[in-house]
Amino acid sequence: MKSTALTAVQIEKATTSRIRQVDFENLDFGKVFTDHMFVCEFKNGSWQTPTIKPYQAISLFPSASVFHYGQAVFEGMKAYKDDNGKILMFRPEDNLDRINKSAKRMAIPEFPKEFFFDGLESLLKLDNEWIKPGIGNSLYIRPFVIATEAGVRASAAKEYMFFIICSPAQSYYGGEVRLKIEEEFSRAAPGGFGYAKAAGNYGGQFYPTQLAAEQGFQQIIWTDAKNHEYIEEAGTMNLFFRINDTLVTGPTSDTILDGITRKSLIELAKYHNIKVEERPVKVNEVVEAAKDGSLKEMFGAGTAAVINPVKGFGFRGERFELENVTNSYASLFKKELTNIQYNVTADPFGWRYVVE
Repeated sequence: MKSTALTAVQIEKATTSRIRQVDFENLDFGKVFTDHMFVCEFKNGSWQTPTIKPYQAISLFPSASVFHYGQAVFEGMKAYKDDNGKILMFRPEDNLDRINKSAKRMAIPEFPKEFFFDGLESLLKLDNEWIKPGIGNSLYIRPFVIATEAGVRASAAKEYMFFIICSPAQSYYGGEVRLKIEEEFSRAAPGGFGYAKAAGNYGGQFYPTQLAAEQGFQQIIWTDAKNHEYIEEAGTMNLFFRINDTLVTGPTSDTILDGITRKSLIELAKYHNIKVEERPVKVNEVVEAAKDGSLKEMFGAGTAAVINPVKGFGFRGERFELENVTNSYASLFKKELTNIQYNVTADPFGWRYVVE
């Protein structure tokens, strides 16, 4: 559903573009940004007039609340371009709903839908050339909010800035991926904010992930904080397991992110009459399934990665490798999902959003 503008977005165009300096065949994910960015300030109790301006550094006081109390949330989404040059997005209203859910948990004021869509669409049109056609190419979109009020009092800030920045992207992960099941460190606890895309949720992952990398793993499989008995998610991805011909994934909760790709895959599976179970998944169940051969596939799902097959995993010093399977669920889902995103096939679910 299209939005109706509350107010016009003020636009300041860049005098020159940096696009000719970019090698689109060799992109380093998240390192190159488009010519413009969206900015909107919250002060005096309300969101101010949204603006689009040239991508640039920002100035904050050292006492800005975000540096001291971590009031920061973000989203990850993508724009695509079909062979006719049409700009498309995938379930963007879900991204807005989720960033506002994250914001509420972090005591940040929710962002108006009209501002979000008017600003985002204007930004994508302005930086249209940065969106390259062809499956695998996309424009990664990063909306985020930070607390900007100056002062070190331990309380929710009264001033914020909402940004949208964009980065041309190709595939997020490359090569074979192996994960370590974590039993010492925890990502989130019940009653916390693990379900929110809050900055601290990700910052706290880096050290355990570094330790796992030293052992030859690319990411961590997080388990529940109480007993490390149940599997939750992996790094930036929700996890799926194909046990025999049943697709199994953990339920969303206050410790697991409600992934948009995750719920899209569940709907795709049901569309193809594949049995799906959303339920707690025990570590021992996955280990035993790997041992007896009933674990046919394991893959991660997320906006950046889309779908990433997992080649193997480690647990308590033991390593398990998965054999390649024909007619894999991961391949089926990735093809169908990307065909919808790039306007190659029909969209029976109504997920595709066209930027007019």
